[in-house]
Amino acid sequence: MRNKKLAASLLALSGVLAVGLTACSSSKSASKAAAAGGVDSITVAASPIPHAQILDYIRDNLAAKAGLKLTVKEFTDYVQPNLATQDGEVGANYFQHQPYLDDFNKSKGTDLVPVVGVHLEPLGLYSHKVKSLDQLKDGATVAVPNDATNEGRALKLLADNNLITLKPGAGATATEKDVASNPKHLKFKPLEAAELPRALDDVDAAVINGNYALQAKLTPSKDALALEKTAGNPYVNILVVKKGHENDPAVKKLATLLTSDQVKQYIEKTFNGSVIPAS
Repeated sequence: MRNKKLAASLLALSGVLAVGLTACSSSKSASKAAAAGGVDSITVAASPIPHAQILDYIRDNLAAKAGLKLTVKEFTDYVQPNLATQDGEVGANYFQHQPYLDDFNKSKGTDLVPVVGVHLEPLGLYSHKVKSLDQLKDGATVAVPNDATNEGRALKLLADNNLITLKPGAGATATEKDVASNPKHLKFKPLEAAELPRALDDVDAAVINGNYALQAKLTPSKDALALEKTAGNPYVNILVVKKGHENDPAVKKLATLLTSDQVKQYIEKTFNGSVIPAS
């Protein structure tokens, strides 16, 4: 009888020790996981090329190791990504430059802020009808983006290439009214930025944003009649979030990856000078 009681006691004691050891082991595993940092999730709104393409590279090659679960949601316009970020439909967006963001916040009453600059897409002048600037005829029609900052940016590109001159003080939001001289009597046709590549058959030339040029299978470094200078360029594309979320763990992880050496090398290798790392 005593032997049976002793056996029962030993069995109970072994069960307690097993539970204790399991709990200890679980606690150590949890501590290691906490020390390593958990997995943070974020959904990012982006233009298909190059923004979503760059994010896809991060998702497929770098995110897991950094403890980041990245979902990419593509948009083909310049308005909805900001509205989706403001409303919390997505955690961040990646498609725009600072002047555009400033103008959007002012006109829409949003409170979106930049996190980090990633790359520059030089704006270019393209044509299906002429092969050089000097072939543009008197009275030629040039399509330009119709949003405030990119229209001013397009006019500056034309001015930098001596096709027009702008009034002193004309800045990022310059319009046709700020054109001081127009020797070739160019006619300007403002269109939504996404429509510009499709307009090339209907106009003499068009100033097209880099991402839409790439989507249209144009190579800015080869196909543009004139290309924006990169030195001192304020139009670096940025990662953007709603104010107050700049230091969210997922945002910080994504910002680090977007500016990493691996991503810079990917941009340089993939886009051959049509997309340029910010630093």
